[in-house]
Amino acid sequence: MSAPENGDGGRPVVAVLEYGSGNVHSAVKALQSAGAEVHLTRDRGRIMDADGLLVPGVGAFSAVMEQLREVRGGELIERRLAGGRPVLGICVGMQVMFERGIERGTDTEGLGEWPGVVKELEAPVVPHMGWNTVEAGEGSRLFRGIEHERFYFVHSFAAQEWTLEAHGPFQRPVVTWARHGGPFLAAVENGPLSATQFHPEKSGEAGIRLLRNWLEGLRRSNV
Repeated sequence: MSAPENGDGGRPVVAVLEYGSGNVHSAVKALQSAGAEVHLTRDRGRIMDADGLLVPGVGAFSAVMEQLREVRGGELIERRLAGGRPVLGICVGMQVMFERGIERGTDTEGLGEWPGVVKELEAPVVPHMGWNTVEAGEGSRLFRGIEHERFYFVHSFAAQEWTLEAHGPFQRPVVTWARHGGPFLAAVENGPLSATQFHPEKSGEAGIRLLRNWLEGLRRSNV
């Protein structure tokens, strides 16, 4: 694999995985506003060489997994993570990082980067749509300076348990929670793999600041 790309003026280069899942142009624009050079692509070389990879996701868990398989997206994500190269999942792009998703009787195998099952929220009103606060995990880098801000959610399903613990020299994952009916995972930071259940690109200035925090992590990882 070649050395990481350098963006114009030293900006971090982010590849947004283009695999047919929804309108991703708002994510591209938000990343650009946060200071990245952005490429919407499914080109394997460009994805592997980028400083960061963003995995969007809109729709059903099973449909997103099928689309990812068609472009061998799971292989690309796994190869980047194996090399310590940062990946950020958003919404269903977070959900597919878990072992399984169960939606309306359909049980679908996920990418299995984290243990756990994505299932329907236990709440009087579903979907969970609109602005909500989060309980940022201790030591979070994504939420640095925005721990008390509100973020925009649109979803009916989520991971509602976290069982992965750090062992040996590995840093403990940072887990951020939100509530709608009961608690669910709003974000996870686990080494090079981070993800948010909400949409940073729809969360105004707080979302831009979160993306900026992630980009700062890309700069540190490439020093």
